[in-house]
Amino acid sequence: MTQLFAEVELEVPFHDIDVMDVVWHGHYVKYFEIGRCALLRRLDYDYPQMRESGYAWPVVDCQLRYVRSARFGQRLVVRATLQEYENRLRIAYEVQDQASGERLTKGQTIQVAVDMRSGELQLVSPTVLLERVQALLQGAP
Repeated sequence: MTQLFAEVELEVPFHDIDVMDVVWHGHYVKYFEIGRCALLRRLDYDYPQMRESGYAWPVVDCQLRYVRSARFGQRLVVRATLQEYENRLRIAYEVQDQASGERLTKGQTIQVAVDMRSGELQLVSPTVLLERVQALLQGAP
């Protein structure tokens, strides 16, 4: 499968660091979310489009591996890559130092489709997502 991904650049703000002068561990989940939203926008299926299609996509699993700490003012690149989409969304993440390319954090999230009217978990991804992924894959070089 051609990999669908999105990258975003960000600078670590002062309010993200802790008393040890490094990014507090919980903020990496926020950085993942920023990358995930960029990927979903690329699919034209960001959260407003999800809601309009009648599906919620809660995160049911989140895994992180911390390799090296990020610090105040450091420029980062967050890459979100679509790994699975047929039955759930599995997105892999990598946070790198922008200057050196050194990996700082990696992880993944899993989201599942839930019909917003019935509250039922969907065992297969809704057609609306499948069509958008396929359209983008067909247009990918």
